[in-house]
Amino acid sequence: MGAQALSDAIFLSASVPDSKRAPAFAKSADTVAITAAVTALVYVTLGRRPLVWGGHPAITPMVLVVSESMGVDYGKWVKLYQSRLFEEDFPEENKRFHNLNLTDIIDGDREKSLAHMREKMFRENKFHAAVFIGGMGGVVDEFLLFRELQPRAATVPVLSTGGAVLELGARRDVGFSEDLSKDFDYVSLFHRHLNIDKREMRFATPEEQPSSQSERLWAFQTKNS
Repeated sequence: MGAQALSDAIFLSASVPDSKRAPAFAKSADTVAITAAVTALVYVTLGRRPLVWGGHPAITPMVLVVSESMGVDYGKWVKLYQSRLFEEDFPEENKRFHNLNLTDIIDGDREKSLAHMREKMFRENKFHAAVFIGGMGGVVDEFLLFRELQPRAATVPVLSTGGAVLELGARRDVGFSEDLSKDFDYVSLFHRHLNIDKREMRFATPEEQPSSQSERLWAFQTKNS
């Protein structure tokens, strides 16, 4: 499937750290918080903002479960990137996503192929913000590349989920607000940091959504219905 550029999208970088591959990240990670944060992000954004991410076996099923309960066309609102290098390990849920973008294998190399996939994600879409949840080394790599290629977009590392995002919170060149490490009400947290009004209606497809944020509110829609 050819890539279709999305505007003002939200990028999700998340994973549940593997205790064998990344024991240090797994030790600090809160898997319950990771699940809650991913679920909350999908709830806040779906039908309001496009959501883009690079598929992960533990995260893709979470996104799909929440998406199917929202009554919107997630094939239009959600855009999933995966490298062909991992095709044999794709989760079964990948088949349910209509907006799947497969990227090429580079020299049979894992790191080069992932870097290629990430660069395509960040160059092909215009992002409003990026959210980082839990994760291993790839979260740090995506954070650095995202800041380079999308310098005007906000970065939101949910420090309370632990894992690799704690390394982002420790960076001296970036200042993050205290609530990212202390507020576990992730729905409210994302509404604040992503500037998504709680009164915004959900729309079945991005094409149906008014360009003006004020026209997306319940009060405006009710008044003009």
